[in-house]
Amino acid sequence: MKMKKLAIACGAALLGASSLAQAELSANIGATSNYLWRGVTQTGDDAAISGGIDWSHESGFYLGTWASNIDWGVGSGAEVDFYGGYAGEVGEFGYDVGVIYYYYPDDNYDDSDFTELYLSGSWKFLEAGIAYTVNGQASSGAPFDSGDLYYYLSASFDVAETWSIGGTAGYYDFDTSTAWENANNHGDDVNYGHVQLDITKSAGQWGDFTFTVSKANTDFDASAATNYWSNDTDDVKFVISWAKTFE
Repeated sequence: MKMKKLAIACGAALLGASSLAQAELSANIGATSNYLWRGVTQTGDDAAISGGIDWSHESGFYLGTWASNIDWGVGSGAEVDFYGGYAGEVGEFGYDVGVIYYYYPDDNYDDSDFTELYLSGSWKFLEAGIAYTVNGQASSGAPFDSGDLYYYLSASFDVAETWSIGGTAGYYDFDTSTAWENANNHGDDVNYGHVQLDITKSAGQWGDFTFTVSKANTDFDASAATNYWSNDTDDVKFVISWAKTFE
């Protein structure tokens, strides 16, 4: 509730209190058999429950927060995201630019917080984007410290009235230092790519159900360096998820 009020207050300061009548507040909840983020499990291949609140203005500005349980192999914890940005369209081309802060409040996840800038563009059924790590609490030169780049390309199609199918290919390019690589006996193998296929069925007021097939080439064993890859393998993952938005 505190963050919800903060988001509304920030929006009022930026856009003027009278413009709040032109804004929209929504909430979302979800459940998944495996919380995957950029191809890597965040729950040790176990289930997750999530929820969030979003504030958007007709001008294109938006603010939001989202949270989920996680488990990187060091005990259960939580991820809380805070984000804001601007989205708009020019003809058939859509764009979205913003910043997101990944916050991990539990003691087991000290020095895990980081901030990203992101930019994406879309045209018809295609979307491409990039995210850049600008500030992290990881040790100097480690993944999620700063300078990391994540790229992705996705496509989605409506194949029937209540069915859609989408695919995503992404690549993570970590800006690790030579000192960190030597200390952890790793080089470029920390970088990885992933692909994902999603089939979604809309159930109207009951939300959306998605079946996901995901594969990431995470050969890197980061047990001595960072918990992000803990309990993860390069096996094909099959996931079932449900999500619903309240407006």
